[in-house]
Amino acid sequence: MNFLNTFSDWKQARNEKVRSEMESLGRCPDCRGKGFISTLTSVYTPTFDAIFDCPGCNGSGQFSDWNVSDNNLT
Repeated sequence: MNFLNTFSDWKQARNEKVRSEMESLGRCPDCRGKGFISTLTSVYTPTFDAIFDCPGCNGSGQFSDWNVSDNNLT
């Protein structure tokens, strides 16, 4: 159980670090400022099959748009 708590704390700290870095750059933390998210279709032959607009920033890649959509969820 202690391992799970340690892992959870590490993951939360990592997410906060990424969020603060992306905020300082003005980029969406979900897509890292690209505006889209792609999915892999196969592990053995990595090909990007589907590309979607980022749901966090609605495809803009900007932190200000991500922050607005993040506040609407809570």
